[in-house]
Amino acid sequence: MKSVSSTQQITSAMKMVSAAKLRRAQDSIVRLRPFSKKFYSILTHILDNLEGNVNTPFANPRVVTKALVVVVTSNRGLCGAFNSNIIKEAVARIDEEYAQVRASGGLTIMCIGKRGFDYFRKRYTDCTLIEDHVELFQNLVYNDVEVVVNKIMDAFIANDYDAVDVAYGRFKNPALQFPELVNFLPIPIKKEKLKTSRADYIFEPGQEELLHQLVPSILRSEFYKFMLDTHASEHGARMTAMEMATENAQELLKELRLTYNKARQEAITRELSEIVGGAAALEG
Repeated sequence: MKSVSSTQQITSAMKMVSAAKLRRAQDSIVRLRPFSKKFYSILTHILDNLEGNVNTPFANPRVVTKALVVVVTSNRGLCGAFNSNIIKEAVARIDEEYAQVRASGGLTIMCIGKRGFDYFRKRYTDCTLIEDHVELFQNLVYNDVEVVVNKIMDAFIANDYDAVDVAYGRFKNPALQFPELVNFLPIPIKKEKLKTSRADYIFEPGQEELLHQLVPSILRSEFYKFMLDTHASEHGARMTAMEMATENAQELLKELRLTYNKARQEAITRELSEIVGGAAALEG
């Protein structure tokens, strides 16, 4: 009973800490999401209407012989199935679409977060594992995230990778988080365009210069959204998990108290019976 009570105090405290951190993380992703969504929509709309005349290396599809899978997880556990669900999404993509790439030694896995790194370090020894950014969540600021995404974009332009996918946790609300895997690079462009969606853009200062500035900026914003989504999802999942653990500990305490009281009552009854029996024997 003392052990369960101590555990309950710990889970309750962790729930309150996660709730406090969740508020800040939720505010950050809620503020960024509309901006990022509209920004990315503008990008894809422009690229869709260029009719193949896309002057940006980030939108050119390639035959995939070298791929990078970025797995964004938390540094700590005790958040239910949050991390394992993200890892499952990444593993499914690797095993289904990148099996030949992995067999040829062209698969690279970048882990952001210790949980993902610990998993892939033990099970994917035949892949190149990038661990330079495992600790990124310790101090999640845009400047640090920008350094990471710039390295990814530079490597893609240098043909180090033909495709870049990102597995992360999408935040919906404190009780619901969903694992997602998105094609980050190259930027997906619709193969079939509706005539009604055709738009005549006047580029100022110019199409090439605009895309040169606009595309990297949008990609940085999108990657930062992945990080904030995962950060908020982690605290939401941990708060929910710790709340359930606290409730389970309370139920277990009730059962233990009931068992303890029954055993105590039985012992008292047995002692009374022995006393009464002994007194009766003396009288006899």
